[in-house]
Amino acid sequence: MDLRASDRKVAYFSMEIGFDAAIPTYSGGLGILAGDTLKSCADLGVPSVAVTLLSEKGYFKQVLDTKGNQSEQSEEWDKTSLLEPLPEKVVVQISGRDVVVQGWIYTLKGNSGFEIPVILLDTNVPENTDYDKTITQHLYQGDHGHRIAQEIVLGVGGAKLLTDLGYNNIHRYHLNEGHSSFLILELLSDTKIHHGEGSIEKRYDFEDIKEKIVFTTHTPVPAGHDQFDLEQVKSIIGNNVETELLERFLYNGKVNMTHVALEMSNYVNGVAKKHAEISRKMFPNHLIHSITNGVHTATWTSPHLTSLFDKYLDDWTLNPSSLRFSMLIPDEELEKAHREAKEELISFVNATTQSNLSPEIFTIGFARRAAKYKRMDLLFSNLDWLKSINDNVGKIQIILAGKAHPQDGGGKDIIKHVFSLIEKLKGKIEVTYVPNYDMSLAKKMIAGVDLWVNTPLKPNEASGTSGMKAAINGVPQLSVLDGWWIEGCLENVTGWGIGTLKESSDEDDARDMYTKLEKFIVPTFYDNKEIWLRIMKQCIALNGSYFNTHRMVREYVLHAYFK
Repeated sequence: MDLRASDRKVAYFSMEIGFDAAIPTYSGGLGILAGDTLKSCADLGVPSVAVTLLSEKGYFKQVLDTKGNQSEQSEEWDKTSLLEPLPEKVVVQISGRDVVVQGWIYTLKGNSGFEIPVILLDTNVPENTDYDKTITQHLYQGDHGHRIAQEIVLGVGGAKLLTDLGYNNIHRYHLNEGHSSFLILELLSDTKIHHGEGSIEKRYDFEDIKEKIVFTTHTPVPAGHDQFDLEQVKSIIGNNVETELLERFLYNGKVNMTHVALEMSNYVNGVAKKHAEISRKMFPNHLIHSITNGVHTATWTSPHLTSLFDKYLDDWTLNPSSLRFSMLIPDEELEKAHREAKEELISFVNATTQSNLSPEIFTIGFARRAAKYKRMDLLFSNLDWLKSINDNVGKIQIILAGKAHPQDGGGKDIIKHVFSLIEKLKGKIEVTYVPNYDMSLAKKMIAGVDLWVNTPLKPNEASGTSGMKAAINGVPQLSVLDGWWIEGCLENVTGWGIGTLKESSDEDDARDMYTKLEKFIVPTFYDNKEIWLRIMKQCIALNGSYFNTHRMVREYVLHAYFK
């Protein structure tokens, strides 16, 4: 089924969208969530269109040496073989220059046949200068000036291109984070009222534009909200947006992209109940709702579990809530499907890293962006205790993955530190770090490990969706009680919490984590397969059936899009 451009009602703007492993236009959770959201929109027939940046050299390909030093390479992909060029081009002003923006299109097709067009914006065209050609080449790289230019292309260029393409009946513009907030200023600029020949009354229809904006904020960390110097923005944005509009939305003297969106949104939400609570404290003058994230079930279920679900839950891709009936799947068939996923993962990791992992051994998975607050090294904070569990309770092995932002020295140091700890465990516990974590590796890991671990420093985890992906594959989680896990954790039922809801020290969290591994998790895996398989089923039935983007998109439709 297809719709005319004029029939589309929702325009979804995101700096990054991860919808296909072959198109690396994402860096992590934000982009993957965007892709999963749009896939559910396609499955459910939500009349949408999406806009993002092309990022033709991707985020980066991670290269790690034997000491854990990270270097970055461009992740080249061929836009001409994967996307269709649009005949329309638009022009935006950047630093006094006309910059031409080319649109490309990728069509997401839902399992009902409904299609969502994803428009990718590209400045690498012959009409542009060498510098301007680079604006949309790399995701999240470059200085503030480069970031401002990217966000002008996304917000201003995206709005202009939608108009030229005939998307003239958009009821809601959904901003996935504040990167696209220049869109709001572009829409406001178009509401100026003209009088006479060449005269303009400078008045803006704030209420009409505000009614159309939906804003989702994703980070409880203040530094994660883009803010720029006013004079720098004025010099770069030129006549795209009037100075008076920029000055109207100043926040603590800066052009704060989150603040622009908060001031001009009809509906604002955080991505978990706890995150909405934290966001309301950060921005006390704004009503911030919560719509807890989900994952696209059909995308993240391993082929082995997919066959099993197809056999027993015939409508689960259209209606993921049917996963609650997974309790009826025979134990031996679930165990076999997970074993196949585990063997596939271990075969891949051994071949990639020259490791010696075994499918017979209890396998822990940890894959996150390498950032200090995510505490990748907490799992190794007491090597003696870890070795004691391995020697006296049951053998364990650990698979790690995750990139550090190219400019995050602290994140890169964490990877090096973890490599040094892996060296200390050599010959005792098999631990391997798989480079270049991406969608393809993620799908193998979340289905093939036996336990998913997540250890952020509270309350910095907005949501966290990797554990949701693990849950639909029957993999329980051991995680700090933050983000979505506050809602998803039923102790000894769907997994285990680390610590309490109150803030705690590294030492307290590590003690609780090791205690649960030693006293319940590892012994249950080895000695009580019946209970372990019940927990696996409960992960699918209770968390997989709820924490999915079908449920999430329905909440957006009900509360934000067409209320």
